[in-house]
Amino acid sequence: MAYFVLPGTGKRVYRLAVARRIVDASARGARDRSPAGLARRRTRVLRRAMRPSRRLHIGLGPWLRALPTRLPDPALTAALAKLHPHVRVAYVLRHVEGLPRYAVHDQLVELRIRDPWPAIRAADAVRPPAARRAERFEPALLRPVRNRSVLPLVTAAVLTAALVAVLVATERGDPREPELRLVSSDPGGWTGGARTLDAWPARGDLARDRAFTRGAAAAWAAAPAGRRATGTAQLLYAGNVGGTALAVLRQGGRVARYTRGGLDVVDAGQDTSAPIALGGGRYLLAPWDARPETLAGDALAVTDGVTAPARAESGCGRGPLFHVGSRTLGDLGGPRATVLGYHSPAYRPDGKDEPARLGRGGREFWNRLACAPHRPDGPDRPVTEAMAWNFWSGGLPRGGGSADWVCTRLTFADGAGAAAATLLAAKDRATGPCDARRPVSGTWWKAPSGRWYYLAAAGPGLVPHADGVRRSTVRKRLLTATGTRDAPVELTAR
Repeated sequence: MAYFVLPGTGKRVYRLAVARRIVDASARGARDRSPAGLARRRTRVLRRAMRPSRRLHIGLGPWLRALPTRLPDPALTAALAKLHPHVRVAYVLRHVEGLPRYAVHDQLVELRIRDPWPAIRAADAVRPPAARRAERFEPALLRPVRNRSVLPLVTAAVLTAALVAVLVATERGDPREPELRLVSSDPGGWTGGARTLDAWPARGDLARDRAFTRGAAAAWAAAPAGRRATGTAQLLYAGNVGGTALAVLRQGGRVARYTRGGLDVVDAGQDTSAPIALGGGRYLLAPWDARPETLAGDALAVTDGVTAPARAESGCGRGPLFHVGSRTLGDLGGPRATVLGYHSPAYRPDGKDEPARLGRGGREFWNRLACAPHRPDGPDRPVTEAMAWNFWSGGLPRGGGSADWVCTRLTFADGAGAAAATLLAAKDRATGPCDARRPVSGTWWKAPSGRWYYLAAAGPGLVPHADGVRRSTVRKRLLTATGTRDAPVELTAR
């Protein structure tokens, strides 16, 4: 490894001797036996091989005498000599040592290379001579080299084998101490590839703060069973949000939000674009999202992908928040923002039912609906889209005042869906499941006089029909009936 990283100048025998000398000088005895110790040794070897000192050529005799009889083929060396040192290191790690991209990225960061991804992409684009390949040396062919110290020096081949052991140990993890390795996506990878959560890059002014991000990973790895993460997690954000250092990590559909004061783990689903709630009205946007706007149409400030605080205008704190492109996003109390849609009573299903940017009427309606009990599932289940159809609007009988009946179709992050009806009146109430294309819903309702009635409404073009009630009348698609309170009723629409 050190041989191929060295600048491609001078004779091969001297370069190989210098490489072995670098490896020998990096040995720290028993401290190199742990995976962490071996990883630190690899960093020392690469750092010296990238910028070799001239003093390494002084007193090189013992290492020259210990060279194997068979030297590496010069073809790959000549090709690597033309590369920038950072690209050369990335190539050796990727295509000679066989490390995955995330491991190469982390190693380049350890070598204090500010922007590793361009070097990795350039290394992947290198095409070595087709008939040549790097040769590895058998440990048995390398005699131990001794300098003034009487301690045996570890050979380059042993280091290579040890580095492989480091990778295996990293993949398997230490059973005695749970570990979580952080990876991050190529910052520009989403521009030419699939737009998935895996393509979200790590953003924030602390994304390169190894101590902070490692602390976040350690906290998640040490969380109680059921919330703990092991193996690999993706770093989505690390930065200062509202004066607090915050890290956002992801593993599958789970998201962990870490501050030095604690860790919060939620099931956020795997929607590719839904903004992630960071707290305080701030959201982490997808990297490809258009610049957000306030509900008034003004630009909403964004820093490193995080919006300025945006709060709903409702009394409960839930409801529409901001616009992104043609969508209006809102807070329904879940871990991610939800795309909100609205249909007025004049709406007629025509096969297209995609949410559009909410106007004033739609926003005002959602400010009320978001605070009503309309969820057909648990409140913590992430919702990616909510379409509300105000399928009936009018006056309730017996002086009950004006009311709206709405059927809300929810699309969850896992692709499943559900729809539930809500009666928005003097006292809002959930009225059970509904058909988002042919809505009809009913409930027992107490009039201001204290008498109970069964009310039901249906969508445009439909008439509600109820079995299990006594006298019933239908006027403007609203059914009013008497009967025994809370008696089972079979409701249909015709």
